[in-house]
Amino acid sequence: MTDRIIPPMVTRRGLLTSTKKLTLSAFAVALLAGHPTLAAEPSAGTSDDVELLDTALVLEHQAIAAYQIGIQSGLLEKAVLDIALQFQGDHKKHAELVAATIVKLGGKPVKMRKITEYGVPVDKIKTQTDIIKFAAELEHGAALAYVSTIPVFTNRDIAKAAATILGTETIHWAVLRKALGLNPDAAPFIA
Repeated sequence: MTDRIIPPMVTRRGLLTSTKKLTLSAFAVALLAGHPTLAAEPSAGTSDDVELLDTALVLEHQAIAAYQIGIQSGLLEKAVLDIALQFQGDHKKHAELVAATIVKLGGKPVKMRKITEYGVPVDKIKTQTDIIKFAAELEHGAALAYVSTIPVFTNRDIAKAAATILGTETIHWAVLRKALGLNPDAAPFIA
């Protein structure tokens, strides 16, 4: 397999509105959800899955970088710092799993770039609130990405596995909204 160019930086919303919607095969989502027993052997659609997973991996790296900038900023109170570390840890686990899935599908995962290369608006981050707002936007985007995958599956077990990942992202988003003094239950639907 030849080395691919690292995908350009994209936003989670941009990923959703691109002509290639985030539609992973049932195999890839089962692996991502930590359910390898649900995963059949890779099929013809796996090269598209690898491309989409590379983009998802870049987005996980972006979240890791954003949390790292917040963690290192010195702006976070202890309770918020603890949550940032926990959420960053979740994204690290997601990134590890996505990278392992790419390898299992025969691809080569993109490497983490320098933290400063992920489009985190460091110049606009002056307060704890700025950090939390940015993190909440990233988490909301992650939730939207998973919402777009669930209807693709005919296998209800795989859809359920994707929904558990969606649950983690929405919990992160709700916690961050609450930290901003907003209603953590923003709407009856993720949009």
